[in-house]
Amino acid sequence: MKDIKWAVLGTGVIANEMAVALKKNGRNIYAVGNRTYDKAVAFAGKYGIDKVYSDYNEMFTDPEVDVIYITTPHNTHIQFMRKAIENGKHILVEKSITLNSDELEEMVKLAEQHNVIIGEAMTIYHMPIYRKLKELVDSGALGKVNLITMNFGSFKDYDMNNRFFNRNLAGGAMLDIGVYALSFIRWFMDSKPDKLLSQVKPAPTGVDEQAGLLLMNKEGQMATVMLSLHSKQPKRGMVSCENGYIEVMEYPRAWEAKVTYTDTGKTETVAAGENADALAYELQDMESAISGNGDMYLEYTKDVMDMMTEFRRSWRFTYPEEE
Repeated sequence: MKDIKWAVLGTGVIANEMAVALKKNGRNIYAVGNRTYDKAVAFAGKYGIDKVYSDYNEMFTDPEVDVIYITTPHNTHIQFMRKAIENGKHILVEKSITLNSDELEEMVKLAEQHNVIIGEAMTIYHMPIYRKLKELVDSGALGKVNLITMNFGSFKDYDMNNRFFNRNLAGGAMLDIGVYALSFIRWFMDSKPDKLLSQVKPAPTGVDEQAGLLLMNKEGQMATVMLSLHSKQPKRGMVSCENGYIEVMEYPRAWEAKVTYTDTGKTETVAAGENADALAYELQDMESAISGNGDMYLEYTKDVMDMMTEFRRSWRFTYPEEE
């Protein structure tokens, strides 16, 4: 297969990380587009990108582009995804991939019609440590997974114009940080949780500032999640099994975990991959999926989106695009 040519939409923090990550993989971004042309020019100069679109919409029809990385805010994703797919472009999309399950279902059907790959930039599905831990769980050495407990809290100042609290920018804890916790849970559970309970504390703007979630699937595996945008917590995930447990710190981009075997008291540190290479693993897997040899775990992405949508529906929280 010919070299895959990447274009990036947006020039923010994630786009900068993507440029660095692609270089680690021995590649460079082919083209960049942004609402503000000057920012796109500056970004291209910084990373030696040859092509800058005067109108970012040209990206979707450029015959040289194979795959587009969409790094814009959540509520803009679907319009860009639709344009890209309809023009035969594969897409890697920042989390949260869409606002809700209906949007994602529409995009999945459209992608099937146009024979393109959709991937969500969810590090948990692509970092080596999670694959190594999944192998450990699947080996049966720890017994059945019974309980998963997750914490994720960030302290954001009460600036209600900030995107984290801004309803018009699809703010809120669920789509911004809950997506990580639920992806972690789905990775280690045998099936999607179908019994969901929760409590939520709204921000003054009407988005979810803080939430507690309780989940269970048909196998009886349970999970708890505590999320906050105004209280710092350790980014901790714990997978409790019959014969031991796994503790993962800094879990969105983890590189190691502590495993305790409760029958013997033995502990060990399992390590794989590098924190700094998180995005490089995603890009590599996306290219493998495009060439027919990789997996972007779209089924897990759909399961997580179903859960997030159901939680928000139970809170009667919506975004303007959903009304």
